[in-house]
Amino acid sequence: MNPLETPSFPSRLPKVGTTIFTVMSSLAAEHQAINLGQGFPDFPCDRKLIADVNAAMLADHNQYPPMAGVAELRHGISQKISSLYSHHYDAETEITITAGGTQAIFTAILSCVGPGDEVIIIEPAFDCYRPAIDLAGGKTIAISLQVVRDESGQVASYQIPWGVLANAINPKTRLILINTPHNPTGMVWDKSDLDHLAALVRDTSALILSDEVYEHMVYDGAQHYSIASHPELAARSFLVSSFGKTYHVTGWKVGYVAAPPLLTKEFRKVHQFNVFAVNTPMQYGLATYLADEKHYLNLSAFYQAKRDFFRAGLSKTRFKLLPSPGSYFQCADYSALGIPQAKLNEADFCKWLTSEVGVAAIPVSAFYEQPTESGVIRFCFAKQEQTLANALQRLQNL
Repeated sequence: MNPLETPSFPSRLPKVGTTIFTVMSSLAAEHQAINLGQGFPDFPCDRKLIADVNAAMLADHNQYPPMAGVAELRHGISQKISSLYSHHYDAETEITITAGGTQAIFTAILSCVGPGDEVIIIEPAFDCYRPAIDLAGGKTIAISLQVVRDESGQVASYQIPWGVLANAINPKTRLILINTPHNPTGMVWDKSDLDHLAALVRDTSALILSDEVYEHMVYDGAQHYSIASHPELAARSFLVSSFGKTYHVTGWKVGYVAAPPLLTKEFRKVHQFNVFAVNTPMQYGLATYLADEKHYLNLSAFYQAKRDFFRAGLSKTRFKLLPSPGSYFQCADYSALGIPQAKLNEADFCKWLTSEVGVAAIPVSAFYEQPTESGVIRFCFAKQEQTLANALQRLQNL
């Protein structure tokens, strides 16, 4: 062996390559396209939040915080959840501050999943779920949302495949991972869905991980049904949320997990050797900002206006709009555009749309492990109105 050569070793994640989000964002930058692919805002956060964090820095809150998170923020989260979902989580033993939603999900999986355990995910699913399961030694059991098509064969909506989910649950099932509001489809779970899930797991030892990072983006007068709002499910669940999504600061990477004491105890065992603790001044700043509930209660109206503006513009095209009752994503079926490119698979269509039309989107097929084509792509409308207007002008020329 060449002494200057780096030794090779087996990859822990041999199937993982560059994510579609990185690929499409790079392509958008290369072609100066409007990036409606990656899910982050192109507008600034509230200056008051910046001021609150700055004040925390100037108050010398710059050293390691407690491993579980700053007490003021944990108590604020406890009060928020209690007010919204009528479930009390003890700030000392049931709430942990994390380095964003992804770390929360990763740590929750590592804390309870081991070799031979099965974890059920519902595809299309966010791409961080499966690698975490793989690294924990678990086995991913992927079931797919049922695709509902209209009379012309275009995708109209998605439904939870309850029969398939029921058949997937067995004594090896350690964890079921749900996501509401859902990325990428925007669908939301209602109370009857939570009741149905509770009935399926009632006589099992399966745990639940509920990814609720878009909890404050539910539209048309509907409400978000958190796992915390269902006492039976809350007793066996990790609840994950994110300040990055809620307060337009995705780059800060601050989130949290709420879970019963037994689950939190195991979660913190991994958390303390994963990140140990999270950015101190941002926690203090978020605690101050969180005290004013209007900052999250007004979010649905804020994003609904953007959703409605974007949908109104897309309705002037031949894209088939799918429902978007939650999240800041709008899915669309391109199969009836009446152009040759409408016959492309989703990934190639998105590459063409980015390079030739100048608007970046994400193929929904990227959210499946196995190739699954439905002619549907995902746009992100968490953008300034002018950004959306410019994108719509280009899309309306198709």
